[in-house]
Amino acid sequence: MRALAESAILYEDNHLLVLNKEAGLLTQPVPTDERDSLEEMAKRYIRTTYGKPGSVYLHAVHRIDRQVSGVVIFARTGKALSRLNLAMRERRVAKIYHALVEGEQAGTRGALVQLRHHITHRDHFAEVGVSRTSDSKEATLSYTVLKCGQGLSLLEIQLDTGRYHQIRAQLAFAGHPVLGDRRYGSKTEFDSLSAIGLHSRKARFPHPVKPETLDLVAAYPPSWKALSRGLLS
Repeated sequence: MRALAESAILYEDNHLLVLNKEAGLLTQPVPTDERDSLEEMAKRYIRTTYGKPGSVYLHAVHRIDRQVSGVVIFARTGKALSRLNLAMRERRVAKIYHALVEGEQAGTRGALVQLRHHITHRDHFAEVGVSRTSDSKEATLSYTVLKCGQGLSLLEIQLDTGRYHQIRAQLAFAGHPVLGDRRYGSKTEFDSLSAIGLHSRKARFPHPVKPETLDLVAAYPPSWKALSRGLLS
């Protein structure tokens, strides 16, 4: 069993634990998967740090894919969980992703690009189309090209909807698959088969108890600097 690294902790108090998840790690445990999860690592950290015997209350407010790194918000109390869930429903939780994608988008650098498609959830795959079908759901996002060069672009992405594999599927459909995302057509190897170039970079949300807004930023994984071909230098 692995210990939670101190460097992974972005914010901690009696109500919240916000972590920077590494790629390849499950957000929550899966009954059919014996691999460790960020949630179980965080529970062990709380149990050890605060001397809490027995079970530890800790619930993920949202999840990110196993291959994705970055911000994950956990509630440490039932009150915090219910208030954060309400904030999510009311769209008061802003999550910003950064992605390294194949292809240079110099022509749109600095401009806001919007993608609007329809996604159908297949078996471990999101099928994207331009028209609505009986089993599809609308998926919209917007992104800005931060930098581009050497055959890659660094994007900052804002989700308007939260569909299965939405960012990965929509960017691939638009001709710019996420670096290393072989499932959605990337031709480039990432540093690991369990990681792709997608990172939950920022989160801005109201504290569930205190009268303040948290604005947190998760550092890029160490491997990104080498894989970004100079875009992060």
